[in-house]
Amino acid sequence: MKILEVKDLKKSFGKTEVLKGISFSIEKGEVLTVLGSSGSGKTTLLRCLNFLETPGSGEIMVAGKEIYSSNAEKKLTDKEIRERRLNFGLVFQQFNLFPQYTVLKNLTLAARLGAKEGPFKRLPKSASAEIEKRALEILESVGLLEKKDAYPCQLSGGQQQRVAIARALMLSPKILCFDEPTSALDPELTGEVLSVIKSLADRGMTLVIVTHEMAFAKEVSDKIIFMDNGVIAAEGTPEEIFSGSAGERINKFISAVS
Repeated sequence: MKILEVKDLKKSFGKTEVLKGISFSIEKGEVLTVLGSSGSGKTTLLRCLNFLETPGSGEIMVAGKEIYSSNAEKKLTDKEIRERRLNFGLVFQQFNLFPQYTVLKNLTLAARLGAKEGPFKRLPKSASAEIEKRALEILESVGLLEKKDAYPCQLSGGQQQRVAIARALMLSPKILCFDEPTSALDPELTGEVLSVIKSLADRGMTLVIVTHEMAFAKEVSDKIIFMDNGVIAAEGTPEEIFSGSAGERINKFISAVS
């Protein structure tokens, strides 16, 4: 079953074309890695998927349901955008944690606000307890249960990024996206974050990962796309991409970053 289908997605900023017609699909439980040099459009693609940017044209479908089409007669309302954004989770390069809140509150805040946006004006104790229980379970799964009462400034960079991953998991996204999740980390902290991401892949989560970690991409991916100047210049399995037969441009890229 195709969990994500992207068709002819385009995005410009002024006269600058950043995405020039991106099309791909992935199955439920697959890991798609997006490779490419800075400026190739990778982050813009993730931001369009997560409704942080509005594409100029194209379609996005999740689990067979159209969530964005440039041909739609009506513009999406803010509420519709928030609802459709819930299909995705996004973990940024920078951790973007709320510094004034504990680890536990960083995880529960969005879930509590989302619950209040539903039938509840005031969150029932039972719902609040369920949200906190889920947060504690997720923290345990990323190895940070003992840090639940800590503040972000008291954590290492690797721990902060694991909290950011846990926060993204709180809303049960169908697809979890990572935008170079280790680029802000010292090399010795990179491994702990990649280990958490690999565990999510092993559990069957659908992941879209932008990364420059070539060994990790080769190990964890089901499919790889290589973006260059706003287009998909190569795509295939890790074996196909890293075999040397996928094209001169991607071979140069892999050689440069490896």
